[in-house]
Amino acid sequence: MQKILLMYACLFLGLAGVASKSGASETSFLDEIKDIQEKFDSRTVEKVRPVTRETVLAKDQYNGRPFRVLTRKNEINRFKCSNCHTDKAVTVNQGVELTHGSISLNHGREEQALSCIDCHHPEERDYLWDKKGEKIDFNHSYQLCGQCHFRQKRDWLGGAHGKRVANWAGERVIYNCASCHDPHSPRFKKRYPATYSPPLDR
Repeated sequence: MQKILLMYACLFLGLAGVASKSGASETSFLDEIKDIQEKFDSRTVEKVRPVTRETVLAKDQYNGRPFRVLTRKNEINRFKCSNCHTDKAVTVNQGVELTHGSISLNHGREEQALSCIDCHHPEERDYLWDKKGEKIDFNHSYQLCGQCHFRQKRDWLGGAHGKRVANWAGERVIYNCASCHDPHSPRFKKRYPATYSPPLDR
């Protein structure tokens, strides 16, 4: 019995010594961390970087909160459309091919394929228009897209479709639909995923 008590006493004293040593080293370790932190405070990275691209306040809100959208007009090479689309007669041969020949219109299924005037206002060419005949600014083209692609718009409003610009913190700025999709041919081409290693047969 005495041997067992002696063994427990030695074990207790040994643990007490380890605890006191670890307490001392923990304090010094925390002091080291504090010193390092003070040295590197000047190297901290800002959580929010400024968005340098042009944006507009969205016409919609998400859960009562406003957000911003990348502009569209400054991305269109030939905007304003009214510079060419005037009341004057077109006298240039093959004017449409020269000005809009690069556009491949492939939007909608065959039986419901869209034409230019389905989206572009027939009289005020610097605007789009919806099915109700309301004018839509090019910077807010998501309003036009959302009248048909309403599920995608719902997901876009909530952040499940599309991308946020620059930051996950700070003011919410997101891509416009036409920032990623060609509005005249919006479906992405099918392709194989990119690989980071050569194929096995090489």
